[in-house]
Amino acid sequence: MAYNICVLPGDGIGPEIMEQGLKVLQAVGDRFNLEFSCDKHLLGGCAIDACGDPFPEETRVAAKAANAVLLAAVGGPKWDSTNPDARRPEEGLLGIRKELDLFANIRPIHVFPPLVDASSLKPESLEDVDLVIVREATGGLYFGAHGRELDVPGAGSDGKPGMAAFDALDYNEGEIERIARSAFQMARSRGKRLHSVDKANVLETSRLWRQVMHRVGEEFPDVELIDMLVDNAAMQLVAYPAQFDVLVTENTFGDILSDEAAALTGSLGMVASASLGPDSSLYEPAHGSAPDIAGKGLANPLAMILSVELMLRYSFEADAAANAILVSINRVLAAGYRTPDLADTDTPADHIISCSSMGGLVAANL
Repeated sequence: MAYNICVLPGDGIGPEIMEQGLKVLQAVGDRFNLEFSCDKHLLGGCAIDACGDPFPEETRVAAKAANAVLLAAVGGPKWDSTNPDARRPEEGLLGIRKELDLFANIRPIHVFPPLVDASSLKPESLEDVDLVIVREATGGLYFGAHGRELDVPGAGSDGKPGMAAFDALDYNEGEIERIARSAFQMARSRGKRLHSVDKANVLETSRLWRQVMHRVGEEFPDVELIDMLVDNAAMQLVAYPAQFDVLVTENTFGDILSDEAAALTGSLGMVASASLGPDSSLYEPAHGSAPDIAGKGLANPLAMILSVELMLRYSFEADAAANAILVSINRVLAAGYRTPDLADTDTPADHIISCSSMGGLVAANL
């Protein structure tokens, strides 16, 4: 069987890290006798430049037909604009998530032993850190009603008319219930401990969130459910991260907390994510397009390679192949090789390697 993958290199460093991800995918396919058919399509800023649409119809059709979608990164200052009518690369990302109903974003936070000293936290704070953040990804502020109004009375300085903007935070019971059930199932398969993160002391959506979480929790009596306010969760992630096994939260909180948790790994370049839907799933690094280093060979491709690992695990149920990638990455890091974002003053100059060299070493160690 050949697995059909819709490949979206995107913008900035996207094409160069995608090249390394596909290099490792080919190597793991050769080792485990797996066949992949990879078709590249446009999403984000490159799609705007090519056809004026960040999510072209051709990409939409290909993504829906694929067994999985592999995405590198989208966006960059080239497409930034204060014009509210301007097309933005991020519309493509939000669009594909909505089109494929990718409601559950899964972000594992795993600290590779050779990188313990790369984290800003003390090594002893990172002992036993192995957690997963489950983020609701199709609701909340990012998909609610939004807009901007001009010449609103009293909105300007000194009581003059001025501009005003709004973004609506909406959630319904069904949206919360399905992400809750996904999180409980993941917690059941791991350490049987689930932290539900909200702001129920202020937000009505969070009060509904907490109510539904506890109702669904009755179906999982073997899983411990712990409510935690988002501001406390932000502090606890850096104060005592080992207390967490699985965290579940809404879209905006999850976006922020998952990037904070990435600091535990030593670099955002070490964190991958899976966005799961009922029929298809999308895999991508947690970082952005980093246009300032694009084309310079400085990018860390490991988050892209780890996205391939998640795709093998969740979409293709090829756990042995996925585990082999983790072992290979650990071997390369244990040998002292680092991309510039992971290097420190003790890293030998000949062990600070390029994006392409890091991908090549991981592929070779398979």
